[in-house]
Amino acid sequence: MKFLSLHCDYIKFKALKKAINSIELKEEDKKLKEIKETLVILTAVEKEDSIALVEDYVKNIEDIAKQVKTNCIVLYPYAHLSSQLASPDIAVKVLEKAEEILKKDKFKVVRAPFGVYKEFELKCKGHPLSELSRELKMGDIPKGKTQREEIVEKIDRKYYFLTPQGKEYKVDVENLEEIKKVLGEIKNEDLSTYILFNEIKHVTGKEPPSIKEMQQQELVGYAPEADVGHFKFYPKGNLIFELLKEWAYEIAVNRLHSLQIETPVIYDWADPEIREQGGSFHERHYVVKATDDPKKEWVLRFAGDFGLFKIMKKANISYNNLPIRMYEFSKSFRYEQKGELSGLRRLRAFHMPDIHSFTSDLNSGWAEYKELYKNYDDLAKGTGIKYAIVFRVVEDFYKKYKDQIIEMLKYSKAPAFIETLSGMKHYWAVKHEFQGLDSVNGSTQLSTVQLDVKDAETYGIVYTDKDNKKKGCTIVHSSVGSIERWFFCILEKAFLDKSYMWPYWLSPTQLRIATVADRFNKDAEKSAEDFNKLGIRTDIDDRSITLPKKISESEREWIPYTIVIGEKEISSGKLALRIRGNKEIENLTKEELIKKLKSQQGNMPWKPLPLNILLSKRPIFYG
Repeated sequence: MKFLSLHCDYIKFKALKKAINSIELKEEDKKLKEIKETLVILTAVEKEDSIALVEDYVKNIEDIAKQVKTNCIVLYPYAHLSSQLASPDIAVKVLEKAEEILKKDKFKVVRAPFGVYKEFELKCKGHPLSELSRELKMGDIPKGKTQREEIVEKIDRKYYFLTPQGKEYKVDVENLEEIKKVLGEIKNEDLSTYILFNEIKHVTGKEPPSIKEMQQQELVGYAPEADVGHFKFYPKGNLIFELLKEWAYEIAVNRLHSLQIETPVIYDWADPEIREQGGSFHERHYVVKATDDPKKEWVLRFAGDFGLFKIMKKANISYNNLPIRMYEFSKSFRYEQKGELSGLRRLRAFHMPDIHSFTSDLNSGWAEYKELYKNYDDLAKGTGIKYAIVFRVVEDFYKKYKDQIIEMLKYSKAPAFIETLSGMKHYWAVKHEFQGLDSVNGSTQLSTVQLDVKDAETYGIVYTDKDNKKKGCTIVHSSVGSIERWFFCILEKAFLDKSYMWPYWLSPTQLRIATVADRFNKDAEKSAEDFNKLGIRTDIDDRSITLPKKISESEREWIPYTIVIGEKEISSGKLALRIRGNKEIENLTKEELIKKLKSQQGNMPWKPLPLNILLSKRPIFYG
């Protein structure tokens, strides 16, 4: 953005005719206007600008106005300051927002019409500050801090530990000995690991062992032919991914009765609302250009809000419809820095099962928040992962609702780390994170819920109340957590507890049959066919290698159950079951084995074997 400020005795202008066909030329604009003793801001909004730049634009204008001692501002679109102009939609949005903020700050503001040819006359005062030029760029603001940065700096933070029993410990995060003493009293290993290695000291930087394991087991691989932070999933890894996807669907749609949608992954970067949402992620997004229009920019979404908010803005919503839960399995893209990338923990392309709840007011929004918290806690416990609970909350909200936060911790049967903020830093009054722990004392955010207390009219999402009045919804933003991060945390759990196995329902092969000799392969195939039909993913090691080698290979692949088929098993009708991690062997009938394994599956999602039933027929994808 470029602008020229002129401190003037007066400016006179009137519109003559349209310069842009899509712009409406009002009769009022054709009348001559004269504004005296004013600061005229000739402004060109440029191609890279977004609504996020408005705060700094306004801050600069107000600084100049105070220096020249005027309370009157004229915002005057002036395209001639730049050859790299933003789209008309963006430019108008920027100027409208600037006018709104300036008026709120008690300035008298006149905004000259945009997109029309105007005649104008002005008299500049001629003192040293009467003519000033400024250039503002996204991420490179030359005049001091942004308003957002100033707000954040003024926020006072306090830190607490809160237990399910309601005991609160206020702590100084700079005092490590105090932190250790309190954690010693609380006695929660997961919270201690998160605090000492992440919140306080930060992670050690060691590479999680799952990164090598996911490749060695032919689950997930790097894709050097693509951008970094993008991965390829081999058949076994894709099976796990799809099962986790179905698991998220089960939670969002079947359990929480969300309405499922799907929206595009690519958006017009000139769209004012998309640009506004994207402003806070400047330089963290992928920009795409079309060959037939190289000046046109498209952006890959970095969150599921883009398309959802467009849908909800156009929807006719009554108070009778609320609350509404919307679910989207959204593939998203964030251009993270290369040094931040770490396997499936931090990447540039990921899949988010997002749930957004639209409610009528703060009370209903808070009730929705608590319901989502419980469901997400259930799913975290269901995976068996290690995780810590962290709340970030505005101080006044914390004081008012602390008892209800304690009730949530009672449900979790775990303490939480609480960070309180003296004022609003973002759009939310409260948010929490389930921080999944890995085997090298690192953490990664999984499920999160955020209570948006800002008026949803910002997004144009309103409902009609009982009195037929339009009101902004209260939005509860939440996510089950990216599939890739769940994949990572579940894999890391195997190293953390040294079990070296998947949960049964996620195991690519749930039962391996190892034949004693080739002549037993046909019998094994018949049994495997029966097991697979009954929902037990079963394969056969029919290769011409020794039985001990087959057992060893089954162990290396983390297969939970292995049976041997030979002369003894066929004649006795009993199957020798080897359970991973257990040296003892169980002798079961086929029916007993089926009952045992079906109980392990429970009600979790199931899909068939992702590879050929015979190991001898399988290609090698890695190594």
